Amino acid sequence: MRQLLQLFFSFLLLLLPWVARAQQPAVTPPPPSEATRSEKMGPDSTHSDLLPDSTRQVKLENVDVAPAAIDISGWLLLDKDIQTELEGAVYNLYNFKYDKAERQFRSLRRRYPSHPLPYFLLGLSTWWKIVPTGVQTKIYDRQFFAYMDTTITKAEALYRKDNKNYEACFFLAAGYGFDARLHAERRDWRKATVSAKRCLDYLDKSKEANGLSPEFLFGQALFNYYAVWIPENYPLLKPVLLFFPKGNKQLGLQQLRNVAENGFYVGPEARTYLMRILLIEEDKHSEALPVARYLATTYPDNAFFQRNYANACFREGQFHECERVSRDMLDKLGRGLPGYEANGGRYATYFLAYFMQHKYKNLDKARDYYQRCIVFAEQNGETNYGFYLFANLALARLAADAKDTRSARRYYTVILEKSDRKSEQYKEAREYLAAK
Repeated sequence: MRQLLQLFFSFLLLLLPWVARAQQPAVTPPPPSEATRSEKMGPDSTHSDLLPDSTRQVKLENVDVAPAAIDISGWLLLDKDIQTELEGAVYNLYNFKYDKAERQFRSLRRRYPSHPLPYFLLGLSTWWKIVPTGVQTKIYDRQFFAYMDTTITKAEALYRKDNKNYEACFFLAAGYGFDARLHAERRDWRKATVSAKRCLDYLDKSKEANGLSPEFLFGQALFNYYAVWIPENYPLLKPVLLFFPKGNKQLGLQQLRNVAENGFYVGPEARTYLMRILLIEEDKHSEALPVARYLATTYPDNAFFQRNYANACFREGQFHECERVSRDMLDKLGRGLPGYEANGGRYATYFLAYFMQHKYKNLDKARDYYQRCIVFAEQNGETNYGFYLFANLALARLAADAKDTRSARRYYTVILEKSDRKSEQYKEAREYLAAK
């Protein structure tokens, strides 16, 4: 029931920028055609990444033509001078140089105290401080909600003055979307529901401005894709989705690529979603890899992009590059760079352990990296799936091969306690423990 609730709320929150959790590697990297559904969903997937609200019907037509006779004076979102000014700040934001980015955002706020843009950007910067931990850290929650609340307040004031101010609608949808996303993560379903409904209301109202800028098209692109993908993969939600218009996956991907290539503020967010969709939902690793590479090389100090790039390389068999990126991640974690935490450490140590075991045949180093992966997973509270289980499984097999029955039993016991009863690793652990 809990997973269904998470699914129910997540669909709305996909309509605006948030960072998807990454997919899990297989114990041995399978060819794309052999990848299982569980492998594609990944170690961090709890099916909380998808969700709908059935209480109203939304009409999101595919309006991509710039509307005529709209007064866009004062719209900072479309101001090229502002974009030029903030180009370095947006780069710093996604490269995890938060202080440098926020200095410019605060400068913008001093000049435009009544506009939602600077508050939204400060909130976005705060959001990306939460993302690297798998959205687990709560130390930034109050600050994040305050920035989004202010974004909403400023945008509401603009909308009251002019209900054709689609820029205001954009910020209202974005503010409510982000607010709903984090409230859903914190299991505050009431607040998540209210904000998600309001997000869709303003997304619907802003659709007429889709042709003005790729920024406006982003929400519709995600809606078009996931409105089809969700019922295809979760048939139980089909009755709920009767309240929504029909989507178009191919159109959604086309729109998302457009935003990724041409969007200024949401371009990196669009690429993040595109990477996820190609890598996980579409199971097209070869197409996902260049998107992941672009993000990781353009923003080399973004821990989230790096670990997803390493994961994509692992899936595509580009082991040399995966190893390089994994070592770089651990180095940055050791140096305390922003965003490099236990969550990324799980990825890097698992990949390196795999290479030590299968490529270099150095079983002592493999055991060390697998054990470090387990420690990182425990630090991050990720002990019910993914890397934690696979690391324990690898250690159990290594111990069994070395005739170290005591250690093998210890690791297999963890597998038995944590794994799904229908999984192959559960059956393997049960058989070993029964025999020993």
